[in-house]
Amino acid sequence: MRAARYHEYGSVETLVVEQAPDPRPGPGEIRIRVAAAGVNPVDWKVRSGAVREVLPVELPAIPGRDAVGVVDGTGEGVRGVGIGDRVFGLGGVTGATAELAVLSAWAQAPATWTDEEAAAAGLASVTALSGLRALGPLRGRTLLIEGAAGGVGSAAVEFAVARGAVVIGTASERNHEFLASLGAVPTTYGAGLTERVAALAPDGVDLALDTAASGSLAGLVAIVGDPARVSTVADHANAQRLGVHTANAENDSALLAEAAELGRLGRYTPRVERAYPLERIAHAHAYAERGHTRGKIVVRV
Repeated sequence: MRAARYHEYGSVETLVVEQAPDPRPGPGEIRIRVAAAGVNPVDWKVRSGAVREVLPVELPAIPGRDAVGVVDGTGEGVRGVGIGDRVFGLGGVTGATAELAVLSAWAQAPATWTDEEAAAAGLASVTALSGLRALGPLRGRTLLIEGAAGGVGSAAVEFAVARGAVVIGTASERNHEFLASLGAVPTTYGAGLTERVAALAPDGVDLALDTAASGSLAGLVAIVGDPARVSTVADHANAQRLGVHTANAENDSALLAEAAELGRLGRYTPRVERAYPLERIAHAHAYAERGHTRGKIVVRV
């Protein structure tokens, strides 16, 4: 199969497109013929070697954790999915940006989603839903989302709105119209956030979700008034110090199915800022490393 790979840790120049061995699904896994794969911050952090102490990989490695495609093989014990089904989901830390990929968690992709949208949904949706789950019921509550225009943040906005929350989302001014289109009340991040939020929510903010790891976690606790009503999917170091809930991305088919159902109902559409062909994988990673992505970046395979 053709795949993007890197043979050593390093910059985007380490990425090449070449032939690689076909993967085989193990027990409880499926293999898909990939249509598109997502590009997530963890992909370039792993590739660069920045997180090798906690997420070591066997080289050469194929970047990518989430993808969409058609099932072409199933492992022992797999039920409820068949050859030819169009699914999106998650595999290991690496392995998705290739013609064939193995997934350990998946759901049927809504017909309303394009391949690019479905490729953007896997990691973002399970991360966002895990972060929101830590906060409890959302209906009738006011939720502040820090970093609301990114892949995880924009998904969290739509999920929270679908659950009946009033959402205030932080982003740069260029993304305010985008946030409003998702159903959030936009505001800028950084100095003066407490005052801006107070003007937007005079009755106070009930809950906060941090998706940005921008150093604002203590400020979010101060706005909400209780660390038990704040969760983060990005700033685990400060969360432990402050007593804030932490949430991790989980390869959880139930969470993917929840996201897919909201997609079928028209309540969640994964947002894609840019899509690149496989041959331009280095450009996709380079753009992702710049940060401030609106929604997600995907690679068409």
